[in-house]
Amino acid sequence: MTVVPMEERHLAALAEIEKACFHAPWSETMLREELGKGIFLVAERDGKAVGYVGCQTVLDEGYITNVAVSPACRRQGIGRALIAALVLRARAQALAFVTLEARASNAPAIALYEGAGFARVGVRKNFYTAPTEDAVLMTLFLKG
Repeated sequence: MTVVPMEERHLAALAEIEKACFHAPWSETMLREELGKGIFLVAERDGKAVGYVGCQTVLDEGYITNVAVSPACRRQGIGRALIAALVLRARAQALAFVTLEARASNAPAIALYEGAGFARVGVRKNFYTAPTEDAVLMTLFLKG
């Protein structure tokens, strides 16, 4: 598996992964709008996209929008590799922090982020819909 910057050639596959992972998936058009912006990385296996991470940047701040791995490829270290690659790029770009929200019930995701050094810093009440659920706000501080 390799992790590469998101390109046009990935978009159709990533839109399908989005549909498999999320209640309100990003479309191919929405993904296309992120090309060349922020930090968007794709995990490829045998030339095929199997997951991605997206991080929008504002000044020296990083906001992870989505982490998605194809259901058939989960529990194989892909999410961990994507987060690690993102953190390396965030450090290289001198970001002060990277932050994200995770469903309060999504224990595997929360464990993944905690394992990468993210800390729980707050809760966003009723952040998610279908079903309505709180989000755990998690941040990785990159500058002292």
